[in-house]
This record gives sequence, C-alpha cells and structure tokens, in this order.
Amino acid sequence: MAERNNTRVTEFILLGFAVDRDVEIVLFMLILVVYTLTLVGNSGMISLIWLDSRLHTLMYFFLSNLAFVDLCYSSSIAPKFLETLLTKHRSISFYACATQLGFFLTFLIAEMFLLAVMAYDRYVAICNPLLYMVIMSQKVCVHLVLGPYLYSSSVALFHTVVTFQLFYCGPNIINHFYCDDVPLMALACSDTSLKEILLFIFAGFNMVSSLTTVLISYLYIVAAILRIQSAEGRYKAFSTCASHLTAVTIFYGTLIFMYLQPKSNHSLDTDKMASVFYTIVIPMLNPMIYSLRNQEVKNALRKATEKCYFLFLTNVKK
Repeated sequence: MAERNNTRVTEFILLGFAVDRDVEIVLFMLILVVYTLTLVGNSGMISLIWLDSRLHTLMYFFLSNLAFVDLCYSSSIAPKFLETLLTKHRSISFYACATQLGFFLTFLIAEMFLLAVMAYDRYVAICNPLLYMVIMSQKVCVHLVLGPYLYSSSVALFHTVVTFQLFYCGPNIINHFYCDDVPLMALACSDTSLKEILLFIFAGFNMVSSLTTVLISYLYIVAAILRIQSAEGRYKAFSTCASHLTAVTIFYGTLIFMYLQPKSNHSLDTDKMASVFYTIVIPMLNPMIYSLRNQEVKNALRKATEKCYFLFLTNVKK
C-alpha cells in the first residue's frame, strides 16, 4: 500500500459522459458539426476582416481577436473530446493534460477581458464619438489587446504549474471530458487548500473585474442612447453594440449559471452540459451573432462570395 501511495500518476482517464454507445455516436456527430462550424465561422471571420478594407476599423480589429480566441479556445477541448467519443480512448498523459488545462485557461480568461475591452470600445464610440480616434489610438488598442493575452497566459501558466505540482497517486479518473482545475484537485493526494484559495481569488477577480467593466460601460451606453432625440438615432446607436451585448449575455449567463447555482442543485452532470455549451457551442455562436446582426459583415461576405464565384466561373471557362 505504501508503494502504491508513493507512485505518481503518469496519465489520467477522462470519464466524459456516462451514456450508451449509441448516444456517444450521436454526441460525436453533433460535436463534430458544431466544431466544424466553429472552425469555418471563426477562420472565415478573421479572413473576411483581413481581406476587406471596409472592415479595417478598431471594432473589427477587436472582433478578429475575439474570433481567434474562440478558435483556439474551442480547439483546446473539442479534438480530444471527439476522440474519446469516437474511439473510447479516454486516457491522456500527465503532460498533455497540463497542456490542455494551460491553453483552456489562457483563452477562457482572454475571452473574458476581450469582451470587456470591446464593451469599453463601444462606450467610447457612443458616449464620446468626437474623441473616439483620440482616445482609441492605435497604440492604445494594441495595448488593450496585448493586455488580455499577456495576463491570461501568465495566470494560466501559474495555475497550471500549481495544479500539476500537487501529488497525484491514484485514482486517476477525471470526472469530466477535459482536464479542468476542480476535477483534478479532487484527485490530488496532497493538500489542496492553497490551490483552492488561489483559484477562488483569481476566478473571482477575473469574473468580477471583467463583468463590472462590461456592466458600467453599458450603463453609460444606455444613458447616452436615451438622451438621443430621434428614434432612428437611438436605433442606429443601439445596433452598433447589439451583437456584442448578445455575445456577452450568452457567455456570462452560462458562467453565472455554472458557478452561482445553489449547492443543493449543483451536480457534475449539469457542469458537464454547461461546459459543453461554453467551450464548444459559444465559440460557434459568436461569428454567427456578429455576421447575422451586422450589415457591414453581411455586405463584406456577399462581396467575397461574389468574387469567389466570379473566379470559379473564370477558371471553368479556361
């Protein structure tokens, strides 16, 4: 027994969803479709913004970074999840698990603060339109984007190191479909009190600071819109931030549902379903929200489609 307890775990088993094989195949097909749409939608959004000069504005600069984060965010989880559903190969090495956790935390935190930055950008655009280009200079915008990346990667690296410095001697079955902090701490054979305190502090700070920025920005935005005399002016001002507000509501609504529900109603199965939504479904929804509710993006997409069609016909005639 002493020998077993002193043996460090070298791999983990991802339990995933305890369902029948037929249900797993259906889940695989659904997740594959969603992930494919995520790849196409976000890479397409980045390409569209890069290729169309009419979208070379600050709002779309932030949007392209959000699309990149969504692309990486989903890609840190979905491929392994698809593998476990299709092949039932549920094992993941110690270092692969650490890598997955690190990338997942990096892009999750980056998404939080990018959404906050985009809210601040809309606040400046609507509340201080005459000073917009002065306040949101190119240097400021680069800093506003680099800040979330640097902060999120630093925090993710720190938490990943702390988590995987804990001693894991078995069992090694993670009750989730990806490597996450809380299920991993449940497997640790060493004291996790410091890790729990750090997780509470950083998670609380990230959620509260980013959400507060979003809420304060939109309070000022709503106040500014209500002061506009014409209904057309109010509609035009609101339409510039409607897509972002929808994305923020879905993202933070899911996180609040996960972390603020009463303990009596809290279950790991509910957490897993919510995790599927915010790690795989939301990255697919964001490009749809920003394209379907944005006339400039729709016009750019129509122009790109017509150009591709024209090139196709030209090549066929040759």
